[in-house]
Amino acid sequence: MAQWEIVIGLETHAQLSTASKIFSGASTAFGAAPNTQAAAVDIALPGVLPVLNRGAVERAIRFGLAVGAKISPRSIFARKNYFYPDLPKGYQISQYEIPVVQGGSLTISTAQGDKTVRLTRAHLEEDAGKSLHEDYHGMTGIDLNRAGTPLLEIVTEPDMRSSDEAVAYAKALHALVQWIGICDGNMQDGSFRCDANVSVRPLGSDKLGTRCEIKNLNSFRFMQQAIDFEVGRQIELIEDGGTVVQETRLYDPDKHETRSMRSKEDAQDYRYFPDPDLPPLVIDEAWIERVRSAMPELPAMRRMRFMATSRVALIEIVKSLSNVDLEAIDDELFEESIPNLQASALKPTYGLSRADATTLVASRALADYYEAVVAAGGADPKLAANWVLGELSAALNRAEVEIDAAPISPVQLAGMLARLGDSTISGKLAKEVFDAMWAGDGDADTIIANRGLRQISDERTIARFVDEVLAANPAIVAEFRAGKEKAFNSLVGKALKATQGKANPAQVNAILKKKLGA
Repeated sequence: MAQWEIVIGLETHAQLSTASKIFSGASTAFGAAPNTQAAAVDIALPGVLPVLNRGAVERAIRFGLAVGAKISPRSIFARKNYFYPDLPKGYQISQYEIPVVQGGSLTISTAQGDKTVRLTRAHLEEDAGKSLHEDYHGMTGIDLNRAGTPLLEIVTEPDMRSSDEAVAYAKALHALVQWIGICDGNMQDGSFRCDANVSVRPLGSDKLGTRCEIKNLNSFRFMQQAIDFEVGRQIELIEDGGTVVQETRLYDPDKHETRSMRSKEDAQDYRYFPDPDLPPLVIDEAWIERVRSAMPELPAMRRMRFMATSRVALIEIVKSLSNVDLEAIDDELFEESIPNLQASALKPTYGLSRADATTLVASRALADYYEAVVAAGGADPKLAANWVLGELSAALNRAEVEIDAAPISPVQLAGMLARLGDSTISGKLAKEVFDAMWAGDGDADTIIANRGLRQISDERTIARFVDEVLAANPAIVAEFRAGKEKAFNSLVGKALKATQGKANPAQVNAILKKKLGA
């Protein structure tokens, strides 16, 4: 595979989080009985006319702003013509020549560092219905509940060079659309699904190979497996003297292989033309600014703020990552040119590591929880990050619950970290307190009082325990004096055990060294 370069582009369908469909008032709620949420417009009854959902447009604008794209002041809807049982009109209303969002980019984290994936476009369209095969013998059922559901199709340039990069992009996009509130991201319900365009070419060539599209990948694991299989299939085919045929393929997770579905259509096969029932979509600057003013702080900016140690440091980080002529722009104009910078610069900075900041902003709920912990108790930001990403995340995984449902609130965790910070409890005792809070036994102070977990910090008391340990373990003391460093750790452990883990470990170390003359 070393002599081949992999080229991947992704097309992602994100179901927009509107309560009603894109051209009708029918509900978009998932799980209703088949064909109970299909209005006259959705099933193409004669004489009905579509009416565009304003909320769908605003969500598209929000996405465009989030990825630094151009919002088209005028875009049009087109009819994409094809025939399939779950498409009652015989065409899909979509956008072709002039999409609502043009360009933009998304930065992903890879093993080699950050990489920018360019976006070609994002356009609004309606979803089709669903064919049901499992419950019918020799027949196919049609459920039109999904017909007319609003979608934003997000298309990348062929910038990714491995399945790892493709998955990193898909995860970053998945997090972003949830972060800005335009899609719930439920892959199991079909709210977020990807098509991967995969090709290979000789290493060093700038000519694209023949691509195959793998449809409807609804999990990151399946995406990676499908791309890896398809890459291997194409390379083997070419090296055996064959030719890759442009086609649409499906991934079979049971057999771990892709298989041919149909020949891949080109745009002319769909006979796009402007939909005569829908006027052009006009978006003025005032509308864009209203949406912009309601935008949350974006993940990239929040990550930079988490890494910065001050407002000045935040601006310098942004400058270092921005393609601007730093000599030609002063700080004030620079701040105005970076979305969310001024608002972000007024918020706290924490000086976290790049790895911790990146993990925290993978989910808006996680980032919000972390900030609430620090704000509630003034906990050391790095200590708070360690606990949120460590004990808390591990407990959430074990219980298989999301952070929104965590039984420990940010205020409770902050209270425990405060007792850890003022040496009321040790790190070992903090874990016991955490487990008790998770079990619903109250806040940290209540648990510490009820269980007698307050750390022993009185030097005379600790010294008495140390003297008892030294007297009871002359052989280990002799080993230490003979130069065996491990013997010291053994004595520390025994002293802590004698205090039931309640003694301040730092004080135990200091007193032991003093008494041993170390």
